[in-house]
Amino acid sequence: MTTLAPILEDGVTIHHPHLVNLYGCHVGAGSRIGTFVEIQRNAFVGRNCKISSHSFLCEGVTIEDGVFIGHGVMFTNDLYPSAVTEDGTVQGDSDWQVHPIRVGQRASIGSNATILAGVTIGEGALIGAGAVVTRDVPDFAIVAGVPARIIGSTRHKPAPAEASQAAALAE
Repeated sequence: MTTLAPILEDGVTIHHPHLVNLYGCHVGAGSRIGTFVEIQRNAFVGRNCKISSHSFLCEGVTIEDGVFIGHGVMFTNDLYPSAVTEDGTVQGDSDWQVHPIRVGQRASIGSNATILAGVTIGEGALIGAGAVVTRDVPDFAIVAGVPARIIGSTRHKPAPAEASQAAALAE
């Protein structure tokens, strides 16, 4: 099995490089990668991003510039995951299709969120911690819950009391 070296642009910081798994991916200049992160082949991370510890970016994920990924965020790329084909043989690369995910510039994804295959997250969007994103998220939307629903907009920064109310609604 051939291991594909990652492409790391200038100024990429990898905390504890021996505790990450990066192969065949591209990480943009100035980005920071936390411990226990896996970024698979054909995944792209833009410039000045932060990928926090224990996050998983699978093949087909595109993270645009300035994106924050919280701890333990999981991206998926298969609509119908299965270990075997219909005839019972173990699936190979040609037995399934990657459904790409795109995360727009300056979006923020809270810890332990799960982003399902084929989803686009808009520019400046905010995904609440623990959310399960099953469909596209518009630019500047705030989403939370399981499944994730729109609860606000990042265009309007709420006062502290409003922020507490939004957090309570997300629970």
